[in-house]
Amino acid sequence: MSAEWIWRNGEFVKWDEATVHVSAHALHYGSSVFEGIRAYSTPAGAAVFRLREHSERLMQGARIMRIDHDNTAETLDAAILETVRRNSHDSCYIRPIIFRGAGALGLEGRNNTATETVILTFEWGRYLGAEAIEQGVDVQISSFRRMAPDTHMALVKAGGNYVNSQFVSMEAHDNGFEEGIALDINGYVSEGAGENIFVVLNGVVYTPGAWSSILMGITRDSALTILADMGVEVRFQPVAREMLYMAEEIFFTGTAAEVTPVKSVDRIPIGCGGRGPITKAVQSRFFAITSGEAPDEYGWLTHVCPS
Repeated sequence: MSAEWIWRNGEFVKWDEATVHVSAHALHYGSSVFEGIRAYSTPAGAAVFRLREHSERLMQGARIMRIDHDNTAETLDAAILETVRRNSHDSCYIRPIIFRGAGALGLEGRNNTATETVILTFEWGRYLGAEAIEQGVDVQISSFRRMAPDTHMALVKAGGNYVNSQFVSMEAHDNGFEEGIALDINGYVSEGAGENIFVVLNGVVYTPGAWSSILMGITRDSALTILADMGVEVRFQPVAREMLYMAEEIFFTGTAAEVTPVKSVDRIPIGCGGRGPITKAVQSRFFAITSGEAPDEYGWLTHVCPS
Protein backbone atom coordinates (compact mmCIF):
# COMPACT_ATOMS: atom_id res chain seq x y z
CA MET A 1 0.00 0.00 0.00
CA SER A 2 1.85 3.08 -1.22
CA ALA A 3 2.04 5.74 -3.90
CA GLU A 4 4.83 8.03 -5.01
CA TRP A 5 3.59 11.33 -3.59
CA ILE A 6 1.86 12.53 -0.43
CA TRP A 7 0.49 16.04 0.02
CA ARG A 8 1.59 17.44 3.37
CA ASN A 9 0.91 20.96 4.63
CA GLY A 10 0.79 22.43 1.15
CA GLU A 11 3.77 20.60 -0.33
CA PHE A 12 4.35 17.26 -2.03
CA VAL A 13 6.77 14.86 -0.38
CA LYS A 14 7.84 11.32 -1.23
CA TRP A 15 5.86 8.54 0.46
CA ASP A 16 8.80 7.34 2.58
CA GLU A 17 9.64 10.87 3.68
CA ALA A 18 6.18 11.72 5.05
CA THR A 19 7.06 10.93 8.65
CA VAL A 20 5.53 12.16 11.91
CA HIS A 21 7.37 12.67 15.18
CA VAL A 22 6.65 10.15 17.94
CA SER A 23 5.50 12.95 20.23
CA ALA A 24 2.60 13.80 17.91
CA HIS A 25 -0.49 14.56 19.98
CA ALA A 26 -2.71 12.50 17.66
CA LEU A 27 -0.54 9.41 18.21
CA HIS A 28 -1.03 9.62 21.97
CA TYR A 29 -4.60 10.92 22.23
CA GLY A 30 -6.39 10.29 18.93
CA SER A 31 -6.76 14.02 18.18
CA SER A 32 -7.35 13.74 14.44
CA VAL A 33 -10.17 13.95 11.94
CA PHE A 34 -10.07 12.18 8.61
CA GLU A 35 -12.07 11.16 5.58
CA GLY A 36 -12.23 8.10 3.36
CA ILE A 37 -12.90 8.96 -0.29
CA ARG A 38 -12.79 6.95 -3.50
CA ALA A 39 -11.79 7.93 -6.99
CA TYR A 40 -13.35 5.68 -9.62
CA SER A 41 -12.19 4.77 -13.09
CA THR A 42 -14.51 6.17 -15.77
CA PRO A 43 -14.26 6.50 -19.55
CA ALA A 44 -13.26 10.14 -18.96
CA GLY A 45 -10.50 9.17 -16.50
CA ALA A 46 -10.40 9.08 -12.70
CA ALA A 47 -13.31 10.78 -10.93
CA VAL A 48 -13.58 11.48 -7.20
CA PHE A 49 -16.89 10.52 -5.59
CA ARG A 50 -18.66 13.33 -3.69
CA LEU A 51 -15.48 15.29 -3.16
CA ARG A 52 -16.97 18.50 -1.78
CA GLU A 53 -19.20 16.69 0.71
CA HIS A 54 -16.18 14.87 2.12
CA SER A 55 -14.09 18.04 2.37
CA GLU A 56 -16.91 19.87 4.11
CA ARG A 57 -17.43 17.05 6.60
CA LEU A 58 -13.71 17.14 7.37
CA MET A 59 -14.02 20.87 8.09
CA GLN A 60 -16.99 20.25 10.35
CA GLY A 61 -15.15 17.51 12.23
CA ALA A 62 -12.13 19.73 12.85
CA ARG A 63 -14.42 22.48 14.14
CA ILE A 64 -16.11 20.13 16.60
CA MET A 65 -12.75 18.71 17.73
CA ARG A 66 -11.38 22.26 18.18
CA ILE A 67 -8.48 21.52 15.84
CA ASP A 68 -7.38 24.82 14.29
CA HIS A 69 -6.04 24.72 10.72
CA ASP A 70 -5.69 26.88 7.61
CA ASN A 71 -7.56 24.67 5.15
CA THR A 72 -10.76 25.42 3.31
CA ALA A 73 -12.98 22.97 1.47
CA GLU A 74 -11.82 24.55 -1.78
CA THR A 75 -8.10 24.18 -1.03
CA LEU A 76 -8.61 20.59 0.11
CA ASP A 77 -10.55 19.75 -3.05
CA ALA A 78 -7.73 21.12 -5.19
CA ALA A 79 -5.03 19.33 -3.18
CA ILE A 80 -6.87 16.01 -3.38
CA LEU A 81 -7.30 16.25 -7.14
CA GLU A 82 -3.65 17.21 -7.63
CA THR A 83 -2.47 14.31 -5.45
CA VAL A 84 -4.50 11.84 -7.50
CA ARG A 85 -3.06 13.39 -10.67
CA ARG A 86 0.53 13.29 -9.42
CA ASN A 87 0.23 9.64 -8.50
CA SER A 88 -1.32 8.82 -11.90
CA HIS A 89 -4.18 6.86 -10.37
CA ASP A 90 -6.91 5.48 -12.57
CA SER A 91 -8.83 4.65 -9.40
CA CYS A 92 -7.78 4.89 -5.77
CA TYR A 93 -8.66 5.35 -2.13
CA ILE A 94 -8.03 8.83 -0.70
CA ARG A 95 -7.31 9.58 2.95
CA PRO A 96 -7.12 13.25 3.98
CA ILE A 97 -6.35 13.75 7.66
CA ILE A 98 -5.97 16.78 9.92
CA PHE A 99 -4.22 16.10 13.20
CA ARG A 100 -2.42 17.64 16.13
CA GLY A 101 1.28 17.07 15.62
CA ALA A 102 4.41 17.28 17.74
CA GLY A 103 4.53 19.39 20.87
CA ALA A 104 3.94 19.19 24.59
CA LEU A 105 1.98 16.17 25.79
CA GLY A 106 -1.22 16.52 27.79
CA LEU A 107 -4.89 16.17 27.02
CA GLU A 108 -5.37 19.88 26.32
CA GLY A 109 -3.48 20.09 23.05
CA ARG A 110 -4.90 23.26 21.54
CA ASN A 111 -2.15 25.63 22.60
CA ASN A 112 0.92 23.43 22.56
CA THR A 113 0.90 21.53 19.30
CA ALA A 114 1.16 22.29 15.60
CA THR A 115 -1.62 21.14 13.28
CA GLU A 116 -0.75 19.10 10.22
CA THR A 117 -2.79 18.23 7.14
CA VAL A 118 -1.89 15.23 5.00
CA ILE A 119 -3.46 13.62 1.93
CA LEU A 120 -2.67 9.99 1.08
CA THR A 121 -3.80 8.20 -2.06
CA PHE A 122 -3.30 4.51 -2.82
CA GLU A 123 -4.92 1.60 -4.60
CA TRP A 124 -7.34 -0.35 -2.41
CA GLY A 125 -9.83 -2.96 -3.57
CA ARG A 126 -13.10 -4.04 -2.00
CA TYR A 127 -12.83 -3.56 1.75
CA LEU A 128 -14.85 -6.67 2.63
CA GLY A 129 -13.50 -8.76 -0.26
CA ALA A 130 -14.02 -8.77 -4.02
CA GLU A 131 -16.63 -11.53 -3.86
CA ALA A 132 -18.61 -9.79 -1.10
CA ILE A 133 -20.36 -7.41 -3.51
CA GLU A 134 -22.34 -10.32 -4.96
CA GLN A 135 -22.16 -13.05 -2.31
CA GLY A 136 -22.43 -10.92 0.80
CA VAL A 137 -20.65 -11.21 4.14
CA ASP A 138 -21.19 -13.12 7.36
CA VAL A 139 -21.43 -10.82 10.37
CA GLN A 140 -22.03 -11.02 14.09
CA ILE A 141 -23.60 -8.78 16.69
CA SER A 142 -20.70 -7.45 18.69
CA SER A 143 -20.41 -7.55 22.46
CA PHE A 144 -19.04 -3.99 22.21
CA ARG A 145 -21.60 -1.18 22.15
CA ARG A 146 -21.32 2.09 20.28
CA MET A 147 -20.53 5.03 22.49
CA ALA A 148 -23.36 6.91 24.19
CA PRO A 149 -24.13 10.33 22.68
CA ASP A 150 -22.74 12.10 25.75
CA THR A 151 -19.40 10.25 25.82
CA HIS A 152 -18.00 10.71 22.29
CA MET A 153 -19.26 12.78 19.38
CA ALA A 154 -20.19 10.00 16.99
CA LEU A 155 -21.00 12.31 14.07
CA VAL A 156 -17.31 13.25 13.89
CA LYS A 157 -14.99 11.02 11.89
CA ALA A 158 -12.32 11.36 14.58
CA GLY A 159 -9.37 9.03 14.98
CA GLY A 160 -10.11 8.40 18.65
CA ASN A 161 -13.64 7.21 17.88
CA TYR A 162 -12.26 4.30 15.89
CA VAL A 163 -10.85 2.55 18.95
CA ASN A 164 -14.42 1.36 19.44
CA SER A 165 -14.61 0.20 15.82
CA GLN A 166 -11.34 -1.71 16.17
CA PHE A 167 -12.73 -3.77 19.03
CA VAL A 168 -15.88 -4.56 17.04
CA SER A 169 -13.85 -5.61 14.00
CA MET A 170 -11.20 -7.62 15.86
CA GLU A 171 -13.80 -9.53 17.84
CA ALA A 172 -15.67 -10.42 14.63
CA HIS A 173 -12.52 -11.63 12.88
CA ASP A 174 -11.45 -13.67 15.91
CA ASN A 175 -14.85 -15.37 15.84
CA GLY A 176 -14.68 -16.19 12.13
CA PHE A 177 -16.88 -13.40 10.73
CA GLU A 178 -16.06 -10.76 8.13
CA GLU A 179 -17.53 -7.90 10.15
CA GLY A 180 -19.29 -6.96 13.36
CA ILE A 181 -22.40 -4.90 14.04
CA ALA A 182 -22.49 -2.78 17.18
CA LEU A 183 -25.64 -2.02 19.13
CA ASP A 184 -26.19 1.41 20.62
CA ILE A 185 -26.31 2.22 24.32
CA ASN A 186 -30.04 1.30 24.39
CA GLY A 187 -29.55 -2.08 22.71
CA TYR A 188 -30.76 -1.03 19.25
CA VAL A 189 -28.77 -1.59 16.07
CA SER A 190 -26.23 1.17 15.44
CA GLU A 191 -23.82 0.34 12.59
CA GLY A 192 -21.03 -1.93 11.47
CA ALA A 193 -17.45 -1.39 12.57
CA GLY A 194 -16.95 0.88 9.57
CA GLU A 195 -20.27 0.85 7.72
CA ASN A 196 -23.83 2.13 7.94
CA ILE A 197 -26.58 -0.47 7.81
CA PHE A 198 -29.88 -0.85 5.95
CA VAL A 199 -32.46 -3.51 6.83
CA VAL A 200 -35.22 -4.61 4.42
CA LEU A 201 -38.35 -6.07 6.02
CA ASN A 202 -41.68 -6.54 4.22
CA GLY A 203 -40.37 -4.44 1.34
CA VAL A 204 -39.62 -1.44 3.59
CA VAL A 205 -36.08 -0.25 4.25
CA TYR A 206 -35.18 0.63 7.85
CA THR A 207 -32.03 2.46 8.89
CA PRO A 208 -30.91 3.94 12.22
CA GLY A 209 -30.45 7.68 12.68
CA ALA A 210 -28.06 9.90 14.61
CA TRP A 211 -29.70 8.93 17.93
CA SER A 212 -28.00 5.52 17.62
CA SER A 213 -24.51 7.09 17.52
CA ILE A 214 -23.95 6.43 13.84
CA LEU A 215 -21.70 8.29 11.46
CA MET A 216 -23.97 10.07 8.96
CA GLY A 217 -22.26 8.44 6.02
CA ILE A 218 -21.95 10.07 2.61
CA THR A 219 -22.38 6.72 0.85
CA ARG A 220 -25.40 6.17 3.14
CA ASP A 221 -26.83 9.44 1.88
CA SER A 222 -26.18 8.31 -1.71
CA ALA A 223 -28.06 5.05 -1.10
CA LEU A 224 -30.96 7.00 0.41
CA THR A 225 -31.11 9.17 -2.71
CA ILE A 226 -31.15 6.10 -4.94
CA LEU A 227 -33.84 4.41 -2.83
CA ALA A 228 -36.02 7.53 -3.00
CA ASP A 229 -35.73 7.62 -6.78
CA MET A 230 -36.64 3.92 -6.87
CA GLY A 231 -39.81 4.69 -4.90
CA VAL A 232 -38.79 2.44 -1.99
CA GLU A 233 -40.17 3.41 1.41
CA VAL A 234 -37.45 4.21 3.95
CA ARG A 235 -38.11 4.51 7.68
CA PHE A 236 -35.66 6.19 10.03
CA GLN A 237 -36.24 4.59 13.42
CA PRO A 238 -34.59 2.50 16.12
CA VAL A 239 -33.89 -0.97 14.72
CA ALA A 240 -34.31 -3.87 17.13
CA ARG A 241 -31.70 -6.63 17.01
CA GLU A 242 -34.27 -9.26 16.13
CA MET A 243 -35.25 -7.29 13.01
CA LEU A 244 -31.89 -8.35 11.59
CA TYR A 245 -32.81 -12.02 11.96
CA MET A 246 -36.26 -11.39 10.43
CA ALA A 247 -34.94 -9.32 7.52
CA GLU A 248 -35.36 -10.19 3.86
CA GLU A 249 -32.21 -8.24 3.02
CA ILE A 250 -29.48 -6.33 4.83
CA PHE A 251 -26.75 -4.26 3.26
CA PHE A 252 -23.85 -2.11 4.40
CA THR A 253 -22.77 1.18 2.90
CA GLY A 254 -19.51 3.09 3.26
CA THR A 255 -16.65 4.51 1.23
CA ALA A 256 -14.57 1.37 1.77
CA ALA A 257 -17.46 -1.14 1.75
CA GLU A 258 -19.39 0.71 -0.99
CA VAL A 259 -22.69 -1.26 -1.11
CA THR A 260 -22.17 -4.73 0.36
CA PRO A 261 -24.92 -7.26 1.14
CA VAL A 262 -25.02 -9.21 4.40
CA LYS A 263 -25.74 -12.90 3.94
CA SER A 264 -25.95 -13.95 7.60
CA VAL A 265 -26.08 -12.45 11.10
CA ASP A 266 -24.93 -14.59 14.01
CA ARG A 267 -24.97 -17.52 11.55
CA ILE A 268 -28.67 -16.99 10.78
CA PRO A 269 -29.13 -16.68 6.97
CA ILE A 270 -30.68 -13.42 5.79
CA GLY A 271 -33.42 -13.93 3.21
CA CYS A 272 -32.10 -16.30 0.57
CA GLY A 273 -28.65 -16.10 2.13
CA GLY A 274 -27.29 -13.75 -0.51
CA ARG A 275 -27.94 -10.49 -2.30
CA GLY A 276 -31.59 -9.47 -2.47
CA PRO A 277 -33.38 -7.49 -5.19
CA ILE A 278 -33.39 -4.09 -3.44
CA THR A 279 -29.72 -4.40 -2.57
CA LYS A 280 -28.91 -5.39 -6.14
CA ALA A 281 -30.87 -2.45 -7.54
CA VAL A 282 -29.07 0.04 -5.27
CA GLN A 283 -25.72 -1.50 -6.18
CA SER A 284 -26.47 -1.41 -9.89
CA ARG A 285 -27.38 2.27 -9.80
CA PHE A 286 -24.46 3.20 -7.55
CA PHE A 287 -21.83 1.41 -9.63
CA ALA A 288 -23.31 2.59 -12.92
CA ILE A 289 -22.86 6.19 -11.81
CA THR A 290 -19.41 5.75 -10.26
CA SER A 291 -18.12 3.86 -13.31
CA GLY A 292 -19.40 6.52 -15.71
CA GLU A 293 -21.70 4.02 -17.41
CA ALA A 294 -24.78 6.03 -16.40
CA PRO A 295 -25.22 9.82 -16.44
CA ASP A 296 -24.11 11.53 -13.23
CA GLU A 297 -27.47 13.17 -12.69
CA TYR A 298 -26.71 13.94 -9.04
CA GLY A 299 -23.38 15.67 -9.68
CA TRP A 300 -21.51 13.20 -7.50
CA LEU A 301 -18.34 12.88 -9.59
CA THR A 302 -15.46 15.35 -9.85
CA HIS A 303 -13.15 14.41 -12.69
CA VAL A 304 -9.47 14.64 -11.90
CA CYS A 305 -8.65 15.84 -15.41
CA PRO A 306 -11.80 17.57 -16.66
CA SER A 307 -12.32 17.61 -20.40
